[in-house]
Amino acid sequence: MRRYGSTGLPPGRAPHRADPMKTAHIEPFFATLRAANPLPNTELEYTTVFELLAAVLLSAQATDVGVNKATRKLFAVANTPQAMLDLGLEGLEGYIQTIGLYRSKAKHLLQTCQILLDRFDGQVPNTREALETLPGVGRKTANVVLNVAFGQPTMAVDTHIFRVSNRTGLAPGATPLAVEQALLKRVPKEYLQHAHHWLILLGRYVCQARKPRCWECSVAAHCDFKPKTPLKTPLKTPAS
Repeated sequence: MRRYGSTGLPPGRAPHRADPMKTAHIEPFFATLRAANPLPNTELEYTTVFELLAAVLLSAQATDVGVNKATRKLFAVANTPQAMLDLGLEGLEGYIQTIGLYRSKAKHLLQTCQILLDRFDGQVPNTREALETLPGVGRKTANVVLNVAFGQPTMAVDTHIFRVSNRTGLAPGATPLAVEQALLKRVPKEYLQHAHHWLILLGRYVCQARKPRCWECSVAAHCDFKPKTPLKTPLKTPAS
């Protein structure tokens, strides 16, 4: 498994950084994304705040599809801090061994479960400061939980959001934190709640790393990335 730095880019490869998107383009950029998907949500599967926290913790450097496949079986038998502790380390590892870095994630998750029971009465806290005291929970994971579970307008800058923000000129920045701060300043308030999800989905399925699918991008008109990737049409073979 490839593991890159905080930007999610290979060493030595800087993100494409466009000139800042014109302010007049930002509102229609998000209006277009909202029109296509009014109520976006995470693609991680969960039914409780604790399940969400566990899934996000397990999702670092892993795909949502892979995490969902593992947690469907895990949450069926252990979806509370105490139930997960009762599995023990080997028991938990048995459920998540298909996920990258599963050994360290299992330790962090069990440590988190113990802290939730000892300090928070088994409940997931709703502040960044408290969330970041949990093992394996950094700023991005805390932001996901705060946004999805508690409705706070946060920006969890992952590889996709980092790339989209720099490539489009929406919120250029050299680090995830710089991009996060720029997004919080530039995204209109009415779009802040769901902007995190719209940008992730745009980056995951359209504004992809190696070859952005500009020809099918609904917000291409507001994006400063050039040259736009054209749709390659197959060569016509002469009729026989």
